[in-house]
Amino acid sequence: MCVAYRVPSVAQFGPMLATSPSLLPEFMALADSLPEPRLFIGADYRVLGVNRAWRETCGDPGRSVGRYCYEVSHHADKPCDQMGESCPLKACRDTGAPARALHIHHTPGGPEHVDVEIAPIRDGAGRPQFFVETVRMVRRARSRPSAEGLVGRSPAFNRMLELIERVAPSEASVLLLGESGVGKELAAQAVHEASARNGGPFIAVDCAGMTETLANSELFGHEKGAFTGAVGRKAGLVEMAAGGTLFIDEVGDIPLCLQVKLLRLIESGTYRRVGGLEPLRADFRLVLATHRDLEAMVDDGSFRRDLYYRISAFPIRVPPLRERTEDLPLLTESLLARVSRRRLRMHPDAHKRLAGHAFPGNVRELRNLIERAALLADGDIILPEHLPETLGAPARAAAAAGEEIVSLAEAERRYLRWAASRYEGDRRGLAGRLGISPRTLFRKLREEAQ
Repeated sequence: MCVAYRVPSVAQFGPMLATSPSLLPEFMALADSLPEPRLFIGADYRVLGVNRAWRETCGDPGRSVGRYCYEVSHHADKPCDQMGESCPLKACRDTGAPARALHIHHTPGGPEHVDVEIAPIRDGAGRPQFFVETVRMVRRARSRPSAEGLVGRSPAFNRMLELIERVAPSEASVLLLGESGVGKELAAQAVHEASARNGGPFIAVDCAGMTETLANSELFGHEKGAFTGAVGRKAGLVEMAAGGTLFIDEVGDIPLCLQVKLLRLIESGTYRRVGGLEPLRADFRLVLATHRDLEAMVDDGSFRRDLYYRISAFPIRVPPLRERTEDLPLLTESLLARVSRRRLRMHPDAHKRLAGHAFPGNVRELRNLIERAALLADGDIILPEHLPETLGAPARAAAAAGEEIVSLAEAERRYLRWAASRYEGDRRGLAGRLGISPRTLFRKLREEAQ
């Protein structure tokens, strides 16, 4: 379980420990009693020492003390910020405040996602003497092939994972945004597993295509005789999620009349079974997901504004596969282990075919392709012929306008119609591909419809 953690202040160890860097051994001795791995670093990035938990988790300190922290953690020859990553030590030095970041560190077991927090240790005059780095292993994701859970190491994936680690220990509602097939339910499970409620149930409800009557009964339950066919009392998913997490998938598909009840449930923490009179107390962590553009739905009146603001306090965008193409080999190997009991591997030419595909269906589409190929492969190697013939073919250009010369405004309208008809994700994703804001896209589409 990952919990929010603040590095103990110098006062908690005793004021005399920070009067001089020469007292670092005593400081480290006290840190040995703490369960989190800690690395003590100078302002010049050199490792001054490690505690017992770091030695047990991250390896032999004899190869670390005196070296630069980025050598030890990243096997790099320059600091993180010079390699395109955020460097919490630099941020801590610049601001004087604790800093936190999600990195991939080398460990005895291989590369692992870690949540890193740096805090300054000051002397009696308030001057930083050295810095303490606290390392927490992220257990909800893997940067190596894995038969379960989230897998990835691309910058887009790591940004999503960092937000999950930030919000999970709180009770805040989480809104997961992303196209169909990106893995929003896996992200929701990661939030649950990293929370204090991970010992409770994870209850998922898919609202896509659900009628108002069915949704009422499924979410809130019903009393005996509440309607025809209600032969007994039934507990709803809200009640079943007590002590755990309620995951509402495709929240953008909830009918307006039911949105009112969901808002009341969130704000009051109470609900009634269908046909019941007694208010019941709800006890769950709420995580929601949608592939729709809720802002545009609010603008056109199909989604309640008050509900949107209530559930969107902490949005997390789950990136599409085309934004994390460097994860494709890792995902492919992981999915091979999930869809087949045989030890299959992908031929390099088959990898090239996959790499040339746009994957509008994202990870779900990749899984389906790999499952099909695994069934077609007689040996232990998936060859290009085991993949669909159309895979990796270049995308067709927009319908040509013939030899006709049109105005730029008309050309833009034609291209917009073509892009909207071809793109299978939500409007926010399409706006990102077009390089404009979602509101601008919504305005242009509305003008086009008039």
